[in-house]
Amino acid sequence: MASDLSISISAPPPLPSTPSLVSSSPPLSISHQIGISILVLAFVFGFPGNLFVVWSVLCRVRHRSVTCLLVLNLAAADALVLLSAPLFLHFLAGRRGWEFGAVACKTVHYLCCVNMNVSIYLICLMSMDRWLAVARPFLSQRMRTKKTLMAVLLAIWVLAFVLALPMPFYRSNLKPFLHKNISMSICMPYHWGSVGHQVFQYLFETVLGFFLPFTFIIVCYTSVICRLRSAMFQRKGRGNRLILLIIGAFALFWLPYHLVNILQVIGLLGSNATLSNAAVLARPNVTAFAFLSSSVNPVLYVFAGSSHIRQAGLSFMAKLFEGTNSEGGTSASFSRSTRCSRSGSTAPDESSALRSLTLKLGWLGKEKDGGGDSGVELRGVEVKVNSKQELKTLTSSDQSE
Repeated sequence: MASDLSISISAPPPLPSTPSLVSSSPPLSISHQIGISILVLAFVFGFPGNLFVVWSVLCRVRHRSVTCLLVLNLAAADALVLLSAPLFLHFLAGRRGWEFGAVACKTVHYLCCVNMNVSIYLICLMSMDRWLAVARPFLSQRMRTKKTLMAVLLAIWVLAFVLALPMPFYRSNLKPFLHKNISMSICMPYHWGSVGHQVFQYLFETVLGFFLPFTFIIVCYTSVICRLRSAMFQRKGRGNRLILLIIGAFALFWLPYHLVNILQVIGLLGSNATLSNAAVLARPNVTAFAFLSSSVNPVLYVFAGSSHIRQAGLSFMAKLFEGTNSEGGTSASFSRSTRCSRSGSTAPDESSALRSLTLKLGWLGKEKDGGGDSGVELRGVEVKVNSKQELKTLTSSDQSE
């Protein structure tokens, strides 16, 4: 087992331990059985599940909000990385080594690393969008344009591919002598025997691929919670719950992996063999666990949208993503028509929405003389809203998604 772990997967791609290093065919170890089971579950549920999410957004959702489009990109990234699962299953179950060549070895691990980076930075964007909607509603409405979102999404994908570039350099298809002069091709980490290269890889992927972006996420949502509590405003939108589920799942499946990275870095820098060996022993299990992060989101969406299944059938996920349709609010989606805003028939709706918002916030409203201006006061804090259009924008921001 120790020899297996010494060449086990030690980079971002979440794979279980490597095949048996003996030429005979003994029963698979418990470690191998667990790894194969995780890969099978991830592929069977995750791949069709993510394709269903993509289909729902592209074919069923009529009003695609910001969160909806971010979920679409997240599902596409997860489906892409799950395509590599059959290769890794063959690698584990076949016990004949890596038979797909050096290019495939580097490529699939590179794509796994890209997936990790895309996922965390899409979640960052979701969190920032929520913070803007609460803290800067007018700025949020101005920024929520298709052109802006497409530019930001392109930047995230480019950044993810760039941050994953070290991966191919630290992965090789080697042929070590295993037992009785028998060699086997193994797709394994390779750092040229340099401690510095190992420390760089683990710190680079953990700091830029987890700790910094996750700190940003925590800051955003802490600010959102503080502002909503100070305003006595209980926001019950589906978008918030859905994003919090996605954040929680990502942290649950990826935090152990990055903690092992830090543990191994400490062991390498301090020449502490105990810590290094502990990290090596733990890595196959935490990397297998992290692989589930690509398959869990569709399951979360099913639970979150279960109330729509009986009524909407296969369109239940579209109803979930169209938070405004399911909650009766207005949406800041890109396909929304602006004709109603020019119609005089919307005045009662705007007035009703404003009254509802005022009651939610606990504002002590006070009309002022002249024009369409109005002022509102929140526990001694005076908030100016200078036009009906701004009031309408604030109401729309509150009810969106």
